[in-house]
Amino acid sequence: MQDHIPQGWLSRWEPEDEKFWKETGRKIAWQTLTITTAALVFSFATWFMMSAIVVRLPNIGFTFDTMELFWLAAMPGLAGGTLRIIHTFLIPILGTRAVISVATFLKLIPCFGIGIAVMNPDTPFWVFLLLAFSAGFGGGDFSSFMPSTGIFFPKRLQGTALGIQAGVGNFGVSLAQFVTPWIIGFALLGSSLGEPQTLVQGGSVRLVWLQNAAFWYIPILVILGLVAWFGLRSVPVKATVREQLDIFKNKHTWFCTLTYVMTFGSFSGFSAAFPLLIKTVYGAFPDPPDPLAYAFFGPLVGSLARVGAGPLADKFGGAIITHLAGITMLLCVIVLLVFGLLTPESPDQFPAFVAVMLVLFLFSGIGNASTFRQYPIIFSHSARQGAGVLGWTAAVAAYGPFIFSTLIGLSITTTESPASFFYGIGAYYVLGIAVNWWYYTRKGCEKPS
Repeated sequence: MQDHIPQGWLSRWEPEDEKFWKETGRKIAWQTLTITTAALVFSFATWFMMSAIVVRLPNIGFTFDTMELFWLAAMPGLAGGTLRIIHTFLIPILGTRAVISVATFLKLIPCFGIGIAVMNPDTPFWVFLLLAFSAGFGGGDFSSFMPSTGIFFPKRLQGTALGIQAGVGNFGVSLAQFVTPWIIGFALLGSSLGEPQTLVQGGSVRLVWLQNAAFWYIPILVILGLVAWFGLRSVPVKATVREQLDIFKNKHTWFCTLTYVMTFGSFSGFSAAFPLLIKTVYGAFPDPPDPLAYAFFGPLVGSLARVGAGPLADKFGGAIITHLAGITMLLCVIVLLVFGLLTPESPDQFPAFVAVMLVLFLFSGIGNASTFRQYPIIFSHSARQGAGVLGWTAAVAAYGPFIFSTLIGLSITTTESPASFFYGIGAYYVLGIAVNWWYYTRKGCEKPS
């Protein structure tokens, strides 16, 4: 029998068996989590690198208008969501080792391409659109990471494991936005990676190497891809795509999708749009704030919250925490609208705007962890279906950067304010809160989780 097991696949995997878990499973599971989490950090970083790069393009000679800039921030989300739908079904077919390794190497494409494109201000907009779309490779593979982790760990630890992986992985967003303004300030490897650009910002003029914001990922991705290939194994949970489609016959697949768009969709969507949102809403005042000096705090807070909320969801249950997170996010939207923080009359309103947005990021991160604790319990009758739903919900929510960036950009260009978008997202939060309460939280609900 052993001879028929493909290379890289485990012959047996029973994490719910206490003896197997202690003697064999625990070490493999945590090693897998360590490697895949490191890879996921740079999946998120490369997925969101365009959100940090795009705010600098007008300052180095590119003539893209506001809506075009929002489109560039949006395209990685369009690709990420679409590719996540594909990744939802890959783990039971190809296994963890092959999927994670190949996905890591694929991210070299946008890193090379974007790095070259930003060095020439005559690069056409359509080329940037394609390259921004290719950055979605980093968003797509999340729907392979999550089902894989869900399979490796017993149910009692899935909330913690998924919270660690997704939360630490989410740090990649703030990593991209934090490192970019620093790493573009000097030449990497001398002039071998290209000449500098002249950046004009306010009254200052300085040289920058914007290509560094993409090129610096390349050696890291090569190393991570090799580590994944030699250090990972695959769990023998086999299923064809047709067999996996049974999740769509269950109404809870769609309810879970609704609540995850509310939480992770908000986290990813606002992460992509936050730098441009700061630039367009508060950039017209004298001595405007630098978007990249503040934008990385949002995904950083959300990522920390996701890591910390995983054990809380294990202890208190995911549904009630999701409920509280949704209500708080709704309150943040109301505060932004009522106090005019989206239509400021003075730069003095900027600290309050940032503070409310950070609270929104915080609770989106908490909701990210609690929802992922809910789904394996809601689908406890089938580990495969539970893993599939994790992948599917993550796929749809990954459209957040595309939906949020395009709609915020549309709101700003048509009404000169993002307020109409926030009215819409507030209404969506009300729907998500209601569904989560009725089916998963209230006394006597259908699927307590």
